[in-house]
Amino acid sequence: MSTARTTELTLLERASGYVALTKPDVSFLVLMTTATGYYMGVRGPVGWLHMVHAIFGTMLIAGGTAALNHYAERESDRTMRRTASRPLPSGVLQPREALAFGVALSVAGAVDLYLTAGALASGLGVVTCLSYLLAYTPLKKRTVWATFVGAFPGAIPPMIGWAAATGSLDRGAWLLFGILFLWQFPHFHAIAWMYREDYARAGIMMLPVVDREGTRTFRQIILYAAALVGVSLLPAILGLAGVLYFFGALVTCTALVQVCLWAASNKSNTRAKWLMHATVLHIPVLLGLMAYDKIPR
Repeated sequence: MSTARTTELTLLERASGYVALTKPDVSFLVLMTTATGYYMGVRGPVGWLHMVHAIFGTMLIAGGTAALNHYAERESDRTMRRTASRPLPSGVLQPREALAFGVALSVAGAVDLYLTAGALASGLGVVTCLSYLLAYTPLKKRTVWATFVGAFPGAIPPMIGWAAATGSLDRGAWLLFGILFLWQFPHFHAIAWMYREDYARAGIMMLPVVDREGTRTFRQIILYAAALVGVSLLPAILGLAGVLYFFGALVTCTALVQVCLWAASNKSNTRAKWLMHATVLHIPVLLGLMAYDKIPR
């Protein structure tokens, strides 16, 4: 293979590595929830350019936080099969490159949000980044409560969108926070159950690592999913969304509870994987219904 061809492949690998550092699948969820928060919060016509700026700034912070998480967990990633091919363990990128990339993206996102969406939205973005990196990430090796702590920064993105649209946080923003907060437990516990051996090998204290029988894990999955049913109905009850959303939320959230019960009845990796897929489908359907049936204010 020629030197030019080798260089081209290396550049492509490095470019792909930088993209991988931003965890595109997680970042997409952040962007979707931020957009929903903005759309649900805005009064009157949507300022689409302003909305794009809010989403873009949040995307930068999300990508930067993900890259810094890669940097912080590079040693753990080497020991887990599912993460061994990530850019740092595989050697595609060096730790200092991930660190510089993550800091640059995070700072750029915070500045962009401050200039275009206001201090509150920018502050929420900074809180999300710092709480994820300084609280959730180190706690993962110390306590099973790390998942609970990590659910807080994970639920802030729709509040960033709401704050960008309104300049404040009222009950609608907190409702969106509550929905996303509860949704994360069935989602992440399902993933943790599937990869519990990997997490154990890396010394990461996910609940399934210490709960070998799965009793506590699946109890939490069911309880949080059940709580999600009630909280998901509140936007309709409080006048943010209409009747279509109410019944759509009732059906989709009840269906998710049924999948949780089905997974708990066997506790296999296969059923946990189906549960994970169900949660991935559930949140865009729920938020899409909410946006479609928004009651204008």
